[in-house]
Amino acid sequence: MLDVEVISDPAVAMVALDPVRSRLLSELAEPASAAALAARVGITRQKVNYHLRALEQHRLVTAAGERKWGGLTERLLVATSASYVVSPGALGAAGADPGRAHDRLSASYLIAMAARAVREVGDLWREARAKDRRLATLSIDTVIRFRSAADRADFTRELSNAVTALAARYHDDTAPDGRSHRLLLAAYPLPKTVTREGH
Repeated sequence: MLDVEVISDPAVAMVALDPVRSRLLSELAEPASAAALAARVGITRQKVNYHLRALEQHRLVTAAGERKWGGLTERLLVATSASYVVSPGALGAAGADPGRAHDRLSASYLIAMAARAVREVGDLWREARAKDRRLATLSIDTVIRFRSAADRADFTRELSNAVTALAARYHDDTAPDGRSHRLLLAAYPLPKTVTREGH
């Protein structure tokens, strides 16, 4: 089971976003039968089987063995991933694109950049898994509590200067075997419902 799967196919996104099917996906973090799922979600086993067939057809769940129960053999299914993210690529031309943003300091530009990262990294990771390779990435996540707006502005200036200098030091357009990487830095106010650890 993957930790997270990025859904880029619109048909798969529609299946996963159905309220009943998304509930079944969350229930299938561990293998379960249609009968067990029916009892948990409160709908008939026939309806559960209908939804499970759609999930399996779109490779969101997979067979996880069988279990004998009361003289019957039950088929067990499990989600293919612990969690899912819908790529903006599933929306086609309507998906978020930072190239259409006019204000690079706006929330809409930040959202579009994050959406692009989901789309690009999701596609690259899918290709890497198909070739049984790892995808080299770097992620830094921290929380900074600024004393004032002036401190935040000073930090932004210093960080921008440091990143610009570091990028200039390591960037080499002439390297024949080099590979370009996208570096994304973002900051936004921490939501009040999120703790310092991000939970």
